[in-house]
Amino acid sequence: MQIYGISFDLPFFYLLLQPIAKGGVCNYMIIVPVKEGENIERALKKFKRKFEKTGIVRELRSRQAFSKPSVIKREQRKKAAYKQHLQDNED
Repeated sequence: MQIYGISFDLPFFYLLLQPIAKGGVCNYMIIVPVKEGENIERALKKFKRKFEKTGIVRELRSRQAFSKPSVIKREQRKKAAYKQHLQDNED
């Protein structure tokens, strides 16, 4: 069976992603094991979860517009202070 060019006849299906990376192209291969008789929707849900964890979409969105290094550092400090505040309140 094929959906969107992906063959589900094998016990695994593969998708090769090539995001833009500094100094060249990185290859990510997401492998989702599909058991015999497993629901396709469940396999696609696993794929989407793994795809989100790679952070490709986040990186592409951040590359759409240039942000100054000082702005990036300021945002990082702000996030770190927020996380520290949450940990202090937890203890």
